Amino acid sequence: MNEDGRLVQEAIKGSDEAFLKLIRHYKIDLYKTALSYLKNENEALEAVQEVTFRVYKKIHTIRKPSYFKTWLIRVMINYCNDQLRRKKRIVFDNEKILEHGVTDNHIRIELKDAMQSLDEQSREVLMLKYFHDLKIKDIAADMECPEGTVKTWLNKALKSLRELLDEKEGNLHVRKRRG
Repeated sequence: MNEDGRLVQEAIKGSDEAFLKLIRHYKIDLYKTALSYLKNENEALEAVQEVTFRVYKKIHTIRKPSYFKTWLIRVMINYCNDQLRRKKRIVFDNEKILEHGVTDNHIRIELKDAMQSLDEQSREVLMLKYFHDLKIKDIAADMECPEGTVKTWLNKALKSLRELLDEKEGNLHVRKRRG
């Protein structure tokens, strides 16, 4: 068993120290996920705090310690989707976008717009696969569905994303990646 697996088991048994080590290890992943959904640094930081609290209260419910990261990211995605539903609007953090070059800025805006236009499931599958580098089997386990279903969702999401980017006449190309 790896170090994370051992820490997860200790955290499930009530070790606050093990839990804190896990959160420190994954806090950047949590923050990046929250920022990609909420588009606001303050809201992303608040999301990390809220999700950390929720995970702390529910860590005893995790079924497989080896899927801790997947479960953690899933809790964050669910929290962010709830926040977006409540707000019914999308906020882009323009200051962050402007820190990058003009070409990078253009590509980021196109990709963000296209991702926000996708349905929730497509956005989630793409985030887990390409932003968190999770394997299809891990995504399937987390979403409690067959790997073939995840592959179908992923292919449909990529096709939709390509179509959205082509509509915008963007020069951003989305390529399939084996997983």
